[in-house]
Amino acid sequence: MRVLRQYELVEKVKAYDPDADEEMLNRAYVFSMRAHGTQLRASGDPYFSHPIEVAGILTDLKLDAETIATGILHDTIEDTVATQDQIERLFGRNVARLVDGVTKLSRIEAQTESERAAENFRKFLLAMSDDIRVLLVKLADRLHNMRTLHFIKNPDKRRRIAKETAEIYAPLAERIGMYEFKDELAEIAFRELEPLAFESITRRLEQLRESAGDLIPLAIADLEELLADNGIRATVVGREKTPHSIWKKMQEHHVGFEQLSDIMAFRIIVDSIPDVYQALGLIHQRWPMVPGRFKDYISTPKRNGYRSIHTTVIGPAKRRVEIQIRTHEMHGQAEYGLAAHWAYKTNGTASPRENYPWLQDLLEILDHDSGAEEFLEHTKLAMYQDQVFCFTPKGELIQLPQGSTPVDFAFAVHTKMGETAVGAKVNGRLVPLRTRLQNGDQVEILRSTAQRPEPGWAAFVVTGKARSAVRRFSRQQEREAAIASGRSMLRALIERLDVALAPGAVEAALPRLKLPDEEALYLALASHALGEDEVAEAIIPGSTRDSSRPIAKAPAARSPLTACIGGGRPEQGLRLAECCHPVPGDRLVGVADPDDTITVHAVDCPVLAAAPIEQWVDLRWQDKRPDVLFVARLRLTLQNRPGALATAVSVISKLDAVMVGMSLEERDDHIATVLCDLEVVDLAHLTKVLAALRATQMVSAVERSHCAA
Repeated sequence: MRVLRQYELVEKVKAYDPDADEEMLNRAYVFSMRAHGTQLRASGDPYFSHPIEVAGILTDLKLDAETIATGILHDTIEDTVATQDQIERLFGRNVARLVDGVTKLSRIEAQTESERAAENFRKFLLAMSDDIRVLLVKLADRLHNMRTLHFIKNPDKRRRIAKETAEIYAPLAERIGMYEFKDELAEIAFRELEPLAFESITRRLEQLRESAGDLIPLAIADLEELLADNGIRATVVGREKTPHSIWKKMQEHHVGFEQLSDIMAFRIIVDSIPDVYQALGLIHQRWPMVPGRFKDYISTPKRNGYRSIHTTVIGPAKRRVEIQIRTHEMHGQAEYGLAAHWAYKTNGTASPRENYPWLQDLLEILDHDSGAEEFLEHTKLAMYQDQVFCFTPKGELIQLPQGSTPVDFAFAVHTKMGETAVGAKVNGRLVPLRTRLQNGDQVEILRSTAQRPEPGWAAFVVTGKARSAVRRFSRQQEREAAIASGRSMLRALIERLDVALAPGAVEAALPRLKLPDEEALYLALASHALGEDEVAEAIIPGSTRDSSRPIAKAPAARSPLTACIGGGRPEQGLRLAECCHPVPGDRLVGVADPDDTITVHAVDCPVLAAAPIEQWVDLRWQDKRPDVLFVARLRLTLQNRPGALATAVSVISKLDAVMVGMSLEERDDHIATVLCDLEVVDLAHLTKVLAALRATQMVSAVERSHCAA
């Protein structure tokens, strides 16, 4: 293959940046060529050709000389004897920092493919959050590698690279508005990952092309004539949709190729925004619009800055065609996205945190998540989903993934708002927090300072930011509950020892138990990592060998409900709601009844939507006791096989929960759905039961039931 020559590369940069550092570009070219020496790529070409092609891609984006030099040098530290100090001495601190940022993304060692991908993505975001040029160089690097993917002989390696590209690099390119990059990356990955589907769709497109004849040129001519006759200067281009975009639509809408009618797409580029809307009006007068297929991304741009009008009409030859209308400025943004704003004139000010709030959201998730794989799950979800547009009461536009709820909305506005949300009004009407939002909804979040994210929210939130907060607080809640449980267990154990302990006796036992502090002791007791006999022996050596004072586990008291709930007036009575069965650890909202009794609900209970907001009372659990049990209702979906229910009951009993009621909800040849009431100590206890049931083979699904049987 022909490699871009040194003078050609410099001339391309100087064409859009006459003040570019020509000497630095020449030094980088020569340094990289010498450093890579005789190294070869899988294609048999000199390895040096790859960084030069990457630099060529970056010049198409009209990036600054430092970024072009980084593209030329991006593999030198990883693949040659060159060092970062050497790069800094020859090319300056900025280039050395950028090359180091790109290099770190390649040095990922993990035990599994998913861990590797997740850790790669984590480091990717941290690097690009400081300087977006790291991302631009890495995308150009990945694009050239994908263009030469077919030269790699190992099919497993090709699939791994293609999968990583489809799941991380293509969505990231879309997130920053670089649709040309995104389309090419996704198309090559699709060809590798789904070869049969790619071949089938390509063949069908060829057949359609033969039968349709010159439909695209005819439609272009028709559109150009229509616009010119009405005084609008426009550039019109048309194309068939790519096999990947067709396959994606077939997957999303569960239709076959024959049922897809808008295979062709046209783009109209005009001089001004008034021309955009005038062209739209002319097109809708000429051809009927397909209902539900119109989107105005000019009045409500996408989060990545994308602006355009999308409409689908029954066009020439009675075929559905998609038409995009935009200005020249919008077109440049749509082609190169963030890179269209980043040019040599920015003088190295490339931190995107303030200009790209979605990146700040990801970094906030990154600060709190427990693992890279969980972070990747959150961010992939956010990147893949379509958007809905909602408004705050003040008219601020909030963009969210499809299927988002008021909880997602609250976290999108501000983390504190999400953490304290207790209810919501959508278009002035009080709705449950699990309500799915629609385009154009106006959302008002109702807040309480006593509120915290609820574990139950995990069942319906969709944004990574909301999911991360729910999981974080759930883990914190479980830890606090375990510490309280362990503390009570230790207190009961000491009482049963029936010995007056010397001050500091428990602290003195910690080294013998190899524990750092008392919290660790409580956690070990609650999780049964340590037995009570073992702890008793550490506190009073020899106590477990004294048969006159056996250390037996005290049975849990099955007493009636006596837990104290704080927040209401002392004279008001309390009763737990039968619709949601709250347990200690659930966030509470009370509803004051006419008889001055407060009915206590879990905060995500659907029944709350029917209660006037002025009747709501902030409540909280207090004086939790592990010897008092509370009823929680579960909906179990079991395989309809002998022994399935017995297996579930056995799992429940092993975790010291008691089944006190059960009813069959529905049953068919394959599954049976059962409502069952369990007595548990608190939410942490219930969470362990749920986790154990979900891990049981005969249990297809299990969730808390928030409706009366």
